[in-house]
Amino acid sequence: MTARDDDLNWRMEEACREAWPAAAETVVEGWLLRRSGGRIRRANSANPLRGKRGAPDAVLDAAESYYIGHGQTPLFRVPDIAAELETALDRRGYDWEGGTIHLHAGIDELSGGSDGQVAVSPTPGEDWFAARFRMGTYDDTERRVFRDMTGLISGDKAFVSCERDNEIAALAYGVIRDGLLVVESVETDARFRQQGLGRKTVGGLIDWARRAGASAASLQVVADNTPARALYASLGFSRELYRYHYRRKAIAA
Repeated sequence: MTARDDDLNWRMEEACREAWPAAAETVVEGWLLRRSGGRIRRANSANPLRGKRGAPDAVLDAAESYYIGHGQTPLFRVPDIAAELETALDRRGYDWEGGTIHLHAGIDELSGGSDGQVAVSPTPGEDWFAARFRMGTYDDTERRVFRDMTGLISGDKAFVSCERDNEIAALAYGVIRDGLLVVESVETDARFRQQGLGRKTVGGLIDWARRAGASAASLQVVADNTPARALYASLGFSRELYRYHYRRKAIAA
């Protein structure tokens, strides 16, 4: 890996983290311990920081003490670019879950063209939240956490949606950090799939980011989500940077 690639990877890591802020964060041994409550993994996991990090056992001891002390099961988000904990996690019986890919593209490599059919707002309205929760599987706690999280996002951001039959049928949001658009929460209502609405919605976000001066865009997609990967490839997200997965402390029977 070149120094330039390494710099891009960590820029993306930092931008994606800031696009999904946690309610509480503590730095320990070069890792950011994030906590928000609920089941949303990114906001309730230990994440590596750029630069020097502590010895694996010291990191695990500190993180386990922190999460257990707050009544949560220890959870680590482990990207390929910071995989030094894997052996120690194996030894302590952490299970593997949730493989995800980071995709990247220059803004001029991406297709936009939403044809004016996508609504763009700097804040999420109640109809946007209602549609997001209708399309997902959030319980009351997750709904509260998600609302709080969107309120913590700072800087340039846009919440986009596309309607069919007088209701929101597809949506997403985006955040620009250091010239990099981070695409988040792309959802299409099951009743309106295979109509190109997801493509229009993300395209509207790309158009917004281009006008706002973003130079590149990135997103995270679950590795085995074939339809989503095909959608993003059709928009021009062709470069994979790195992957990550989670390691969760196994609960004794």
